[in-house]
Amino acid sequence: MTRIRRGYIARRRRTKIRLFASTFRGSHSRLTRTTIQQKMRALVSAHRDRGRQKRNFRRLWITRINAAIRESVVSYSYSRSIHDLYKSQLLLNRKILAQIAISNTNCLYMISNNIIKEIGRNTNTP
Repeated sequence: MTRIRRGYIARRRRTKIRLFASTFRGSHSRLTRTTIQQKMRALVSAHRDRGRQKRNFRRLWITRINAAIRESVVSYSYSRSIHDLYKSQLLLNRKILAQIAISNTNCLYMISNNIIKEIGRNTNTP
């Protein structure tokens, strides 16, 4: 009986996995079973850390805005400034505010002072 030649589908699947794991070290890039395990682990970590990265950047922006606002105005905090931003219907997100706080602090001072004046004017009038 003659020898049966196997198909190419399993080889193609393993090659695809090896290409994904080609930069891994040691047996994680050479042995098929460990390569599959490491690929699954890498994809799980990537999925988890995408959400974590968004969270970390938001924390960083909030910290930068809070530091810049507390530096400019005494007894005025991040939470009050964001609340006043929403009340004055000024649509600036935290990323833009953090960039303004780093690059041009005078602009942030002007924005916060105008908002404070506007909110103060609106609360005084009946």
